[in-house]
Amino acid sequence: MENYIVSARKYRPKNFDEVVGQKHITETLENEIRLDKLAQAFLFTGPRGVGKTTCARILAKVINSSGEDDPNKDYSFNIFELDAASNNSVDDIRALIEQVRIPPQTGKYKVYIIDEVHMLSSQAFNAFLKTLEEPPKYAIFILATTEKHKILPTILSRCQVFNFKRISLIDIVNHLIKVADNEGIKYETEALHLIAEKADGGLRDALSLFDMMSSFCNGNITYNEAAENLNILDKDFFFKLTDIFLIGDISSSLLLLNEILDKGFDTQSVLSGLASHFRNLLVAKEPATLRLMEMSEKHIKMYAEQSQKTAAGFLLNGLNICYNFEINIKSSNNPAFYTELAFMKLCHLQNMIEVATTLEELKKKVMK
Repeated sequence: MENYIVSARKYRPKNFDEVVGQKHITETLENEIRLDKLAQAFLFTGPRGVGKTTCARILAKVINSSGEDDPNKDYSFNIFELDAASNNSVDDIRALIEQVRIPPQTGKYKVYIIDEVHMLSSQAFNAFLKTLEEPPKYAIFILATTEKHKILPTILSRCQVFNFKRISLIDIVNHLIKVADNEGIKYETEALHLIAEKADGGLRDALSLFDMMSSFCNGNITYNEAAENLNILDKDFFFKLTDIFLIGDISSSLLLLNEILDKGFDTQSVLSGLASHFRNLLVAKEPATLRLMEMSEKHIKMYAEQSQKTAAGFLLNGLNICYNFEINIKSSNNPAFYTELAFMKLCHLQNMIEVATTLEELKKKVMK
């Protein structure tokens, strides 16, 4: 049996063109290389799994191979990676500084990639300052972190900072489609959307979930199996609940809540998901804001349809109810009771709004 390689490693980008969702970063770096205006210290910051270390490795390779007759020439001896999470002492940085003093034997640059740089101790940061401020002309430092706020201002001021963004849902889905096609894995597009939503902007997380789902579904990833395995509450439940709240059917809402809880979901997830559903309905009310909804076209259409029959007053008050009860649940010994109470209030909400509107109209008539 041949060695299995996870998708996150197998499909790691080898050049800037293959990097997903960070065009503003890759174009800037390519322009700096082309114009020969390369900084000597970079800070790559952003969420996990969005391509910081990958871009650092590509940059290290490109700046050494540019202008060479053989683009496949190995420059791995010119690239040094340090994991600051486990090498965070002042002695580790002093050892790195000693290495910096030795010029490269082949190639033009020695590149030092320091991952999770925010984990360095204060003493290590201070020992690093002088080298970072006045490095040898052949040394380039690329620092990567998920927590920019923990970096000392004196370090930030010496670096060219690149802010990596969360990868959009559509970019993740398109990349998963390419991977699935290459691997010969069948899929439902809605299932890939679920994986992308669960990954929350991280391509590495999305690929890990994709690998898990392809094994679970035996090479045919379906929406229902993805929702079950990823422990995601189907959006259809929230559409049904909203319709039930609008007609004020308490018994049906409690039965549907019981069905959801029987599937293993906790009450906090239910209220949190319901609040997100109400938010999406508010956003879907205006065509101009539909682009803010990162989901499949099918679900965007469903939200647009339901939003037209749901008053903004109901949704805003519903959000307030969900928020207040979600807080109460955290300190309660009986969260199911509070969730049922929230559902009862939501069932009466539409009627209360209609009564309030009628009373307001009566007041206006009396005042005339």
